[in-house]
Amino acid sequence: MENWTPIELDKLSSLIREGSSKMSDIQKQIWELISIEPEKWTEEEFGREGGGFWVVAIAGKKVIWYNDIEEGFNVSSYIDYGQLDAYGAEQDELQWAINKIK
Repeated sequence: MENWTPIELDKLSSLIREGSSKMSDIQKQIWELISIEPEKWTEEEFGREGGGFWVVAIAGKKVIWYNDIEEGFNVSSYIDYGQLDAYGAEQDELQWAINKIK
C-alpha cells in the first residue's frame, strides 16, 4: 500500500453512477430502497489509515461499502451503526454487490 491514497468522494460518486447504469430494473429498485449518501464507517483491521471506508447502502444489518484498497464494492454486516464488522476484499462492481444483498 505504498502509493495508496483513500478514494475521494467525487471518484466514488463516479463509480456509483457507472455501477447504477449497469443495473437491471430489479437491481435499480433495490438500489433506490437501500442507497444512502456515502458516509465513512470505521473498520478496525485495515480502515484506520484511510479514515474508514465509504458505506453507500444499508439493508437491514448489512451494508454495501467501497474498499478503496482493493478497489471494489463489498457487503458486510454490522452491529453498531458506523462500524463495519468485517473486512472484505471483493473487487465487485456495484451491481454485483446488489445481487449479494437481494
